[in-house]
Amino acid sequence: MDNFNDAFPDIPQRISGLKELAYNLWWSWHPEARMLFKMLSRAAWKLSVHNPVKMLNDVSRETFETAAKDPKFLRHYDAVMARFRSDMSPSGDWFSSRIADARLLPIAYFSAEYGLHHSLPFYAGGLGFLSGDFLKECSDLGVPIVAMGFMYPEGYLRQKISPDGWQSAESERIDRENAPITRILDSDGNRLTVKVPFIEPPIYVEVWKVQVGKVTLYLMDTDIDANDPWNRNITSHLYVGGYEQRLRQEIVLGIGGAEVLSTLGIKHSVLHLNEGHPAFAVLERIREKVGTGLSFEEAFEKVRATTIFTTHTPVPAGHDVFPFELIEKYFTSYWPSLGICCDAFFNLGVDPKFPNAGFNMTAFALKASAYHNAVSKKHSEVAKKMWQPLWPDLSEESVPIAHITNGVHVPTWIEPRTELLYNRYLGPYWLADHDNPDIWNLVDDIPDRELWNNHYWHKMKLILQIMNRARQRWLEAPEPRVILASGVLLDPNVLTIGFARRFTTYKRAALIFHDAERLRKILTNRWNPVQIIFAGKAHPADEPGRQMLQKVFNASKDPYFGGRIAFVEDYDEQLAQYLVHGVDVWLNNPLPPLEACGTSGMKASLNGVPHLSILDGWWSEGFNGKNGWAVDSHEGDNGDFLDAQSLYDILETQVVPIYYRTDDYGVPHDWVRVMKEAIKSTAPVFSARRMTKEYAAHFYSEALKSVSGETRPAI
Repeated sequence: MDNFNDAFPDIPQRISGLKELAYNLWWSWHPEARMLFKMLSRAAWKLSVHNPVKMLNDVSRETFETAAKDPKFLRHYDAVMARFRSDMSPSGDWFSSRIADARLLPIAYFSAEYGLHHSLPFYAGGLGFLSGDFLKECSDLGVPIVAMGFMYPEGYLRQKISPDGWQSAESERIDRENAPITRILDSDGNRLTVKVPFIEPPIYVEVWKVQVGKVTLYLMDTDIDANDPWNRNITSHLYVGGYEQRLRQEIVLGIGGAEVLSTLGIKHSVLHLNEGHPAFAVLERIREKVGTGLSFEEAFEKVRATTIFTTHTPVPAGHDVFPFELIEKYFTSYWPSLGICCDAFFNLGVDPKFPNAGFNMTAFALKASAYHNAVSKKHSEVAKKMWQPLWPDLSEESVPIAHITNGVHVPTWIEPRTELLYNRYLGPYWLADHDNPDIWNLVDDIPDRELWNNHYWHKMKLILQIMNRARQRWLEAPEPRVILASGVLLDPNVLTIGFARRFTTYKRAALIFHDAERLRKILTNRWNPVQIIFAGKAHPADEPGRQMLQKVFNASKDPYFGGRIAFVEDYDEQLAQYLVHGVDVWLNNPLPPLEACGTSGMKASLNGVPHLSILDGWWSEGFNGKNGWAVDSHEGDNGDFLDAQSLYDILETQVVPIYYRTDDYGVPHDWVRVMKEAIKSTAPVFSARRMTKEYAAHFYSEALKSVSGETRPAI
């Protein structure tokens, strides 16, 4: 049970549905619901940073009573609540009509992070936003998912940049009373506490719930009185440092998460592991079946047949490998319950290429799952090569790691004003069928001037947001050098490039500075200038990443570049929204083939912002010669130099000239043609809807066929 019904006691019965609506993130991808809260109090909505729970906690009783008597507000309220109730209804979903009976036991989805909304900062980057978009699309399509993760009470890092460009990270505790999250209570009304099996000294978790449309996400927290002091911080931060603490975190995520579902009485038919972090959840499923009398081998095969594993990184350091002595320390009392010995347990996680390295979580997840996928076609090729030793009898091309290219949740990432524009020209029902490419051909019917003016409005909105952030930073710490670097010199009439990524070396944020003099000439051209907005965080333990960030920041405050470079600190989901809607070009120049996918460029293209990128990740599939620009990549010691030269060439000869080639009304028709092609080629193919349908059709439907006597048969 949960307790959100006790919230907001001042809300009159007539509009009491606001309580349930505020605690369901459905509002985050439905503009009409956000408008409802805005109508209640525009000032409170702004001050809450678009967080309805905080907003409803802050507004007065008089505000609620006035709204409950306002005919205009009530009409909008009734319409929104009717849509909400309809969407929450279990009938008529795509999944139940096309894949399997919706009354199946749910599919359990485990992930270490979820990017859902900036009011719930349980994410670090692309993996988290992919998980969040996936849950939203599962709700839209009626996929019976139940999700598991961590709450990370101190997990969100607020980025501060010192005047010398050095990043510091300040932990920010989540204000649980003002977030769309509810505590799970037991049948007696007490906080639900679950013990993680087989771990001594014992570790306990309390459980919270986030409602994402129809999908429920359960989040565990070890920061509770029942735990020893050294166990309370296991879930304090995302991706904690140190082998032992990371191992303890992943034991709690996998084994503890499975135990939470069991305690809640939630049986699941299929397990989907998003990356290797939660792979220990497989062990609990095996242990449960061994407990029914099956041998380990029989239980392993049954569990394997209903397990899906998605790998997200071709970077070797991104795969967790734990020393065998640590595995022995924590699992000595566990493997007897599986009916196997120490060596057999160790072998589950051995990578044949590096057999003495330790227990490899990705190797284990691949062995223990029947269905495996990379997150783009290019990534699949890299993953097959990386993990071919697990299938020594197969050629590299035959390694069974398929690809389901990531996609973005269109209703979340499309700007409401742009959505209204699409409504006018694509028809009122385009959103319901947005993975149909034919619909998007109607983008050509949008007048160039109208699409351009829409984009320019978003650009102005972005620059105003950046200036507001700079003003707030000035109030907190009036440091002129930091403020000048933060974007106060941006000009909305200048071609604006956006680069917003996690600062790690392979993403090469500083590549464009390789030839400073040539870049300066591009940026400060008298007639056709260019400006660049950078944003992103480096992991606190990633020293090279922090040094790269420092280099970019110092360039942003260097008069040599004429004020044409900005670094906007404390990148988050809200700033990401402004950037992908408002810049003119989205830049991405990773070191190939280390970009698994790269969904930020999809979000930008969806909103008419063309992509300028190395042909890696999704862009290898997405680039068609008309929807953006592809930067040549070069191997060898001179690769960065040659890649930078290719980037400069494209900017000077292609991007800049067509941006500034305008008609008498200031409309760059050739540029708008690229914008339209970016929208048409990206929106349907690289949507979370297409992605989720592929998971359901290729993996879930097949895995459900392996379930015997536990679910209803597939349709």
